Amino acid sequence: MTVDQKQGYAWKERLGEVYKINVGDKVCYLKEPSRKALSFAAAAGQTDPLRYNEIILKDCWLAGDEEIQTNNGLFLSVSAQLPKLIEIKEAELVKL
Repeated sequence: MTVDQKQGYAWKERLGEVYKINVGDKVCYLKEPSRKALSFAAAAGQTDPLRYNEIILKDCWLAGDEEIQTNNGLFLSVSAQLPKLIEIKEAELVKL
């Protein structure tokens, strides 16, 4: 599956950063996860670590080969890239 440049720009304008993940001949397009999804995934991940990835992937999914969500090998391959969607910046605490 390929997304044309026009669609890519439309997503970026509406959602911010958009990412493409290639897994063999399959591809998916993802956005950054919402805070609500991160919270839900963190809670679910305490008892089922794979559920964390399922929730994040579903929340971030824009388009792509649906087989990535259903095939275990493809899902696990994409799961390894999901932490990169969550950009954590360095913070500094300064006492006044």
